[in-house]
Amino acid sequence: MDNNNYEENLGIVKISDEVVSVIAGIAAEEINGVEDLQHPVGNNISQLLKGKKTSGKNVKVTLNEDFAIIEINLAVEYGVKIPEVVNAVQENVKKTVETMTGLNVNSVNVNVQSIYVPKTEKEEIKEN
Repeated sequence: MDNNNYEENLGIVKISDEVVSVIAGIAAEEINGVEDLQHPVGNNISQLLKGKKTSGKNVKVTLNEDFAIIEINLAVEYGVKIPEVVNAVQENVKKTVETMTGLNVNSVNVNVQSIYVPKTEKEEIKEN
């Protein structure tokens, strides 16, 4: 596990890449049009059964001495303008991580891996 170290007046502060990953995941999910971060199916089921939030599980963070690189896999809602949603995700993740951790975020790479098509009310009634 990578850690980022800060020397302060009272000692050293270490921020793990997992913490940065969770922050980035939550920041990405705040954007309208982002349906869900993409997680392996087995992981989703186990996390749902345990009642745990899965943000950050498919966010890869690489911490270097002076900067961080963040890679996020996500799904977007059908009908949104993907470039606008991705740009908003990149800006929000960068701003949030930098504000909360003090790290410089060099890049936020977003991989749109699927499109979420919401079910209509008629489809939901048919299934029940």
